[in-house]
Amino acid sequence: MMRAIMAMAAIAVLTTSALAQQSTDAVAPETAGGGMISGLSAEARAAQDAKAAGRPVSANDWMVSAANPLAVEAGAAVLRDGGSAADAMVAVQAVLGLVEPQSSGLGGGAFLVWYDAATGELTTLDGRETAPLAATPTLFQDEDGEPLGFFDAVVGGLSVGTPGTPALMEEAHRRWGRTNWRALLEPAITLADEGFEVSPRLATSVADDQERLGAFPRTAAYFLPGGEPIAAGSMLQNPAYADTLRAMAEQGAAALYEGPIAEGIVDTVRSADGNPGLLSLEDLALYRVIERPAVCAAYRSLDVCGMGPPSSGALTVGQILGMVDAFDLADLGPDSPESWRIIGDASRLAFADRGRYMADSDFVPMPTEGLVDPDYLSERATLLSGDDALPEVAPGNPGWSHASLWADDQSLELPSTSHISIVDADGNALSMTTTIENGFGSRLMTPGGFLLNNELTDFSFRTHSDGVPIANRVEPGKRPRSSMSPTIVMADGAPVLVIGSPGGSRIIGYVAKTIIAHVDWDMDIQTAIALPHLVNRFGTYDLEEATRATDLGEPLQALGYEVNTRALTSGLQAIAIGEDGLSGGADPRREGIALGE
Repeated sequence: MMRAIMAMAAIAVLTTSALAQQSTDAVAPETAGGGMISGLSAEARAAQDAKAAGRPVSANDWMVSAANPLAVEAGAAVLRDGGSAADAMVAVQAVLGLVEPQSSGLGGGAFLVWYDAATGELTTLDGRETAPLAATPTLFQDEDGEPLGFFDAVVGGLSVGTPGTPALMEEAHRRWGRTNWRALLEPAITLADEGFEVSPRLATSVADDQERLGAFPRTAAYFLPGGEPIAAGSMLQNPAYADTLRAMAEQGAAALYEGPIAEGIVDTVRSADGNPGLLSLEDLALYRVIERPAVCAAYRSLDVCGMGPPSSGALTVGQILGMVDAFDLADLGPDSPESWRIIGDASRLAFADRGRYMADSDFVPMPTEGLVDPDYLSERATLLSGDDALPEVAPGNPGWSHASLWADDQSLELPSTSHISIVDADGNALSMTTTIENGFGSRLMTPGGFLLNNELTDFSFRTHSDGVPIANRVEPGKRPRSSMSPTIVMADGAPVLVIGSPGGSRIIGYVAKTIIAHVDWDMDIQTAIALPHLVNRFGTYDLEEATRATDLGEPLQALGYEVNTRALTSGLQAIAIGEDGLSGGADPRREGIALGE
């Protein structure tokens, strides 16, 4: 009970564990690609300073946490003027697509979780991209039936799915917005016309990917002017993006699904040199956002709720937490190899189920309820009762209404993406993870000034394994499975934590770790976010390099794990809601902030 109370507190008691101590310093933004952005308001600079010092940001009425200070300021202005969380999201997303184009934008897709303070209801909106109607299960195979190399599939038009983000922005505003639609797009239009300061993270991302970006003239002209990568601190304008937003302001999201902008999208995909795609005007015209019920899993006295299929996020996070619920992680603490044995093997078991069962439930039968059934998770948790790492893991047998046999998935999901957490003055809460998949997506920029996704490569490149079909194979109109995990944690029917992260399939581990750190280890939300990452999906334990996580390498090896030290660049954005108000955190590994009043 005490841990549940602490989860609802705005600022929890700071743990003195070695792993948590100075964790923010260990992943300082200047060394991890986050960098600092100048020219911000005094409030935004104070938020940057708080993050650098490892302190959460406090507020009484409203808060927004997102991946770039310019986007956060746009959302904060909306909330300050009485706008809703949905209104603020529109403004934040429009700016993110300009200043952080490598991660999300109008050419991508998103999942949104919404808590409505007036009704007490929780729901989700699915703005995931769809496969073109002309796509076939062998889309990413060569003439011999073998899977293409990942970047052979990614770069160009073949990987582009029907974008969902514009439609999702409009649908959220239609349902829950109260600010004039045009006004919400104005901050991004102004920045695109007048120019914005290139952040260190964007500059580094462009420099690291300049060969692929240079393959397409329009993309190269924007990111590599004169053949050189854009530099941090330089001013960058995007008048084409401003014109696209003006069209959205006049016509709504329809401006991107029909007419000249839509024609530009399709032409860009189908004429991509060397790797044309299949997207058509019909695909754009048919796209719809889908409302789906939230998927919730019990953890301690809380309900951890998020996006169900086609996302694997809520199910897999819920499975991990549901299994470790049987163990006293609070007593073990974050420095104990035993804590990480339990968390790591719970993650491996959850990922085994993920690979076998999870896909777009509109196309394949899924045991959604059975996967997070407490009895099923309690049974799976008995596998964690030993002293050493599990030698191997296999999918379980969750209960479901009818049987179907699937083979294990073989898809690859690399980190990029962005996350937005918002709580407005009325108590509405929004958690939205938004993406164009790989960094810079397909590397195709449309005449409208935005990049297109490579989301179709989230499908399995293989259709079958040993003659058994794979649930997450490509099919026309299908939405690829995702690991995006926008999450709202509930206590007694009200939200106490709004959280999510980018990071490919490691998103699931990042979110689960942060919830455990906040709930079980009594860390305030900023400390929980900055806590070094240890992630185990398929057996090898990934430890975040240059952090205290590496101190656990030898103990984990002694338990039987292979260990790999590597960069684990999450982008967690979170808001804790308690009796004393709001407490916000932003990942020191990236350049975002939390801001509120």
